[in-house]
Amino acid sequence: MMFFRRSIVILLASASLAMATGTAPLTPKELASVMQVEEISIPTPAELMAALNKVAKPNWQSRYRTPIPTSFSSRAQIALNLGGLVADGYIAIEAEDAQQVKNTGKDIIALAKNLAVSESVIARGNSIFDFAERNEWNTLKEELEATQNEVKLSLQQQHDAGLVSLVSIGAWIRGTEIVSGWIADNYTPAAAKLLRQPEIIALMRSKLEGLPQKAKDDPVVAELAEGLPQLQALVSFSSDKTPSLNDVKEIKEASSQLMKRISTKPTTKEKKP
Repeated sequence: MMFFRRSIVILLASASLAMATGTAPLTPKELASVMQVEEISIPTPAELMAALNKVAKPNWQSRYRTPIPTSFSSRAQIALNLGGLVADGYIAIEAEDAQQVKNTGKDIIALAKNLAVSESVIARGNSIFDFAERNEWNTLKEELEATQNEVKLSLQQQHDAGLVSLVSIGAWIRGTEIVSGWIADNYTPAAAKLLRQPEIIALMRSKLEGLPQKAKDDPVVAELAEGLPQLQALVSFSSDKTPSLNDVKEIKEASSQLMKRISTKPTTKEKKP
C-alpha cells in the first residue's frame, strides 16, 4: 500500500508541477524507473516531520544548521549531502521561511550540478525559488520531492544507482537528527516513540554493502558504515518501550556525529576515490 500511495503522489506531483513550471513531466517509463530505485521503506524527512507535527507543534526554525560546503570532490559525499540538504529544505518549508527555502534550494542546485545531473533537474530546482516567492508551501513540498526524484532518475540514467541510495541515506540521517534534536529539547513520551525504526538502518547498511567497491572505499562512506550500527541499536527499542530523555539525546548525538562527518570535507591525508 505504501508503494502504491507514493507512486500516485509522485505521478500527480510530476504532472501538476510540470504544468505550473513549464518543466516536462516524467514519462511513465521514467516514473517506473524512479519507483524501482526509491527506497520505499525508508521514511523521507517530510514523513518524519509530518509524524512529529501530529503530536507536537515544533519550532522548525530552531532546527536550522549553519551552511555546509558545496564543493566536495567525492561524488559519494556529494550525494549524501544532497540528501541532507533536501531534509533542510523541508525544515524551511515547515517553518514557512521563504528566504531559507531559497538559500537551501541554491545549495541543492550547486550540489546537483556537481553530480552532472540533467538540465531538467536544474530547471525544477529553480522553480523552488518561484514557489517560495509566492509562499506556496504545499506546492513547495511536492516540488522538493519531485526534484529529489528527478535527481535519482538522472543518477540512474548515468549508471550511478549506488549514489541514489546515498541520497536517501543522507536525507534519513539528517531527518532523524532534526526530529530527535527537537524531541530532546522538548521531550514528550508520544514524540519519543516516533524514533522507533528497527528495520530502517538494517536496510541502509545493506545498501552500503551493495555499493561498488570504489564508493565503499570512500572515507566518508567507510566511516558511515562503521557508525550506523550504533544508531541502529538506539532506534531499535521494542514497541512496548518508551525511550527516555537520555535515550533520545543519544539518538540525536549519534545522528549528529554522522551528519558532521558527512558534511566535513576530507583532509589531505584521506584517500579520495
